[in-house]
Amino acid sequence: MNRNIMFALAGGLAAGFLAGYFVFGGESREASPSAAATPAAPVMLAPSLGGGMPGAAPGAMPNGPMLPSAEAQARITQIEAAVLADPKNHDAWVALGNEYFDTHQAQKAVTAYEKALALKPEDPNVLTDQGVMYRQLGQFDKALATFQKANKQQPSHVQSLFNIGIVYSSDLKKPDEAAKAWNKVIALAPGSEQAAQARQMLSQAKP
Repeated sequence: MNRNIMFALAGGLAAGFLAGYFVFGGESREASPSAAATPAAPVMLAPSLGGGMPGAAPGAMPNGPMLPSAEAQARITQIEAAVLADPKNHDAWVALGNEYFDTHQAQKAVTAYEKALALKPEDPNVLTDQGVMYRQLGQFDKALATFQKANKQQPSHVQSLFNIGIVYSSDLKKPDEAAKAWNKVIALAPGSEQAAQARQMLSQAKP
């Protein structure tokens, strides 16, 4: 499943429309079928910050962990057992991070992604997902640094670049830096959803 999904941020995080949108990493949400012997049933992906459930009202974002469904908890338990049995299973750590992400267990997601990155550092998608979790924890400097690291690894990675703009704009109150990031998104991928949203952000930022 593709995690390049635009979604609304909670209005309380920043004033006005620039609370805006955020994007997830790319293929990091696709765990390998052999990652942790997880069930074949697809995992529902989230079009809102921190893995918010589909259909949530725009701007809505849970303030903390949500109680996993029985199905989600079963998957989490199974993957936790897999990484305990094989701590070097990169795909299993990613899958576990994704499950924590989708159930808003941000700190656990950060830790799981860190384990995955220790095994495979060059993964801008996992870094981007980890950055989203840092942001949900309110650790904006770490979120920014993580997105920047992802974009340094892959300069064409528009998801991380777009998110750099969001952190600069909404959290660090540096609109000029945000504009630089969003203009790069437009230059790199002018026909993408991220570019369309970047144009909208830039338009809204004008006095």
